[in-house]
Amino acid sequence: MTDAPTEILHATQCALCEHGYADLTMQDIADETDLSKASIHYHYDCKHDLLLAFLDHLYERFEERIDDPDGETPAERLCALVDSIVTERSDAPAFQTALLEIKAQSPYDEAFRERLQRFDDAYVEAVREIVEAGVADGSFREGVDPDVVASFLATFVNGVQTRHVGVGHPLDESAEAVHTYIDETLLVESSTGNATGSSGGVEIGGASE
Repeated sequence: MTDAPTEILHATQCALCEHGYADLTMQDIADETDLSKASIHYHYDCKHDLLLAFLDHLYERFEERIDDPDGETPAERLCALVDSIVTERSDAPAFQTALLEIKAQSPYDEAFRERLQRFDDAYVEAVREIVEAGVADGSFREGVDPDVVASFLATFVNGVQTRHVGVGHPLDESAEAVHTYIDETLLVESSTGNATGSSGGVEIGGASE
């Protein structure tokens, strides 16, 4: 049986999808559960506190998503890591829009900003470790700087999500672009065209979220 705090966090995601961040109320969240609004307030004093707990919940899921990506080589693992964020998403577009609304509050809300910084730091570190391994085993170019690549890919992924929500740019096209970047910029044997599992194109996991 699901405990009340977990039920509330799941309901928060459903309510965000339907109402967005700005119009979301505690009653909207209660309406997605068998609990009363008073019960929601028993666990979370206000909408802000609840959304902070929700971001913490999302962070736990995010850590699982980026942990130990599939692939035999650093290049394959790096592509899988990017795909896990860019294309292998089950969140509804409405939910991605709501998250973008929350991100828009972060310049004015330190607590939101600190939570979002954790996501960024974790992703940057995951990319950096893979690129570092690729340089160490000789599959990536000797002059590749893991910190620079990690910063670039984190910025790229954030931009991809914003562009997709804002203007509907296809996620698979963005993923293909980063696969090409890995092939042509990072790999020592880029002329083979197959190091990331592609040959002229890129096989990308379906956008299930």
